[in-house]
Amino acid sequence: MKLTARTRYAARVLVALAVHGTEGPLTTTALSRHTDISVQFLEQILKDLRRAGLTASARGAMGGHRLALPPTKISLGTVVRLMEGGIRIAEHCDLPATPGDRLTCLGWTRAADAVESALDSITLDDLAKGLPDLTDHDTPPDGTAHADRPGA
Repeated sequence: MKLTARTRYAARVLVALAVHGTEGPLTTTALSRHTDISVQFLEQILKDLRRAGLTASARGAMGGHRLALPPTKISLGTVVRLMEGGIRIAEHCDLPATPGDRLTCLGWTRAADAVESALDSITLDDLAKGLPDLTDHDTPPDGTAHADRPGA
């Protein structure tokens, strides 16, 4: 499964709103700066996110974009399903043609379920806080940073 740039950017936009949007709505220009996404492409992504009910926007001097739901209620799985049209690892597993296809499709389906479960378990809130439970795994058991280890 390879995610499109559009999906990765949508997640980036939502995380930026979770991190920086706590003081109020963010303008498109500010979001563009925070995410390093062109204003033109950003507007397309924001349109999709707004239609899906993940973001809201207001016009005017105090306007901008904000999350429409708490960051604890939006998962990476939600973003991937919205932007990719679902979470699939293999095509055509709904109608396997041969006995071999049926067997391998069981494996692909199980893998897709695991990926979906993992994506659903990671919320914007987790990402905005830096995923401390995952970043701890970046430190080896001996406590040294990767750059401090021989061969790093």
